[in-house]
Amino acid sequence: MLFSLDGYNALITGGSGAIGRATATAMAEQGANVAISGTRTDALIRTASEIEAKTGKRVVTIPCDLAIVENTKELFQKAEQQLGQIDILINNAGIDKDMLFMKMSVQDLADVLDINLKAAFILSQAAVVAMAKRRYGRIINMASVVGYTGNAGQVNYCASKAGLVGMSKAIALEYAKRNVTVNCIAPGAVRTPMITSLKQQAQDAFLQKIPMAKMAEPEDVAYACCYLASKEAAYVTGQTIHVNGGMFIA
Repeated sequence: MLFSLDGYNALITGGSGAIGRATATAMAEQGANVAISGTRTDALIRTASEIEAKTGKRVVTIPCDLAIVENTKELFQKAEQQLGQIDILINNAGIDKDMLFMKMSVQDLADVLDINLKAAFILSQAAVVAMAKRRYGRIINMASVVGYTGNAGQVNYCASKAGLVGMSKAIALEYAKRNVTVNCIAPGAVRTPMITSLKQQAQDAFLQKIPMAKMAEPEDVAYACCYLASKEAAYVTGQTIHVNGGMFIA
């Protein structure tokens, strides 16, 4: 079976959100054991139960507030203690605090960078220490189309996602000889509650920018994760897979 993850263990942050849930489900379907992390304990437990019932694979829940540095530093170790060695890390957690640049505070910038970039830095650092010793690992960082195109009202979010891409390239170069690959996925407009809660006029504006004239489903992003996590992607590192229906063509 192509892209089999049988026997591998994965840690996914933002595990109870639409993309995190779809990714955890897809990876479990491909044979991986999964640990999901997030701040909403009830949602994590519910998500884990649903995935276990559907796939028969073990799903561990680890509540963690990534805004707290010490908690983030401990997350990777906790995942290994509960699940076994982590072969795949997916930094999927993210927040936004949208507003016009002139009204954006330094704290608004810091809050978004803390979750979207700094937490990914801390977790990736913990992961490469373990993965480099074992000479195997996959790190996948969830970027965004706006990290490449920019977007009005999202200066802090765009900066965090562009920073994630640059960070991933640098880590990829440092650990390529250790068989640790580091890549990004940059989704465009994905059918998640954040998008579907917008007024129809705003959703229509998104669709006008997409040549395929439809939004991605969370599973479209999840399948890209499964590829990058697999042995078939062993020669792919420092790259970004754009999942955006033609909204941006690199």
